[in-house]
Amino acid sequence: MSKSALTITGLSKSFGGLEVIDNVSFKVPKGSKMALIGPNGAGKTTVFNLLTGVYPIDSGTIELDGVDITHIPARHRITKGLSRSFQNIRLMPHLSAIENVMLGQHSRARSLLHQLFPLGLLPRNRWAAQARRALNDAGLTEYPGQIVADLPYGIQKRIEIVRAIVSEPSVLLLDEPAAGLNEAETEDLLILLRKVSAQGVSILVVEHDMNFVRNLCDNVVVLNFGRKIFDGTPDQVHLDPDVREAFLGSDQDEPVASDQAPVQGDSNVT
Repeated sequence: MSKSALTITGLSKSFGGLEVIDNVSFKVPKGSKMALIGPNGAGKTTVFNLLTGVYPIDSGTIELDGVDITHIPARHRITKGLSRSFQNIRLMPHLSAIENVMLGQHSRARSLLHQLFPLGLLPRNRWAAQARRALNDAGLTEYPGQIVADLPYGIQKRIEIVRAIVSEPSVLLLDEPAAGLNEAETEDLLILLRKVSAQGVSILVVEHDMNFVRNLCDNVVVLNFGRKIFDGTPDQVHLDPDVREAFLGSDQDEPVASDQAPVQGDSNVT
């Protein structure tokens, strides 16, 4: 049996008496690429926010590489190896691409001097060289010095993912990474994430594009109304009756497909 990079057990969360995550459990095996999918309001982004400590959990446990991080503050979870991108881009718009990427290295700084390197206050250092290589590996060779506010949406999305990657996570959480990308940009993203996975990073992605999921992921977990209703392969997911009903209604016979799944994203409480 594969060792688990991330283990979620009995995860539950309520807001104002409304239970939005109900006893959810699943594992992300080491080195795997897993998708977390479901209709609007299913609870996908809420799970990410619980995993990263944005919200405290009501009950359950979260283990990262066998270490219980359930009650570790959010700011420390990245140093434990958990990194994420966001549904809505959260780059520093006034900084350049390489400066934004270097901010992702900041969690690895272990001294006051080291903290100056990712901030870009000391030029020509190994941090800057590594950030430039990371951008090159992502196919962003021409963008390091450009201000991100002036760059196309698809480029900004990839820069944010590179920023998450340079923190050197063991588990990378990606919230709707392909949303808003054209076909060529989506293919570039798939190439990048396969490279990251080949380096041993485990990936958990929230995504509505089932073609993207099938082309990237080994396994799929499906949520509906805050409950897990399926855990299996992308090839199996469209055959499950609970999944079919959640996406299409009980009287539908068509398989779940990218143009049928009505998932366009979650609010923070979904």
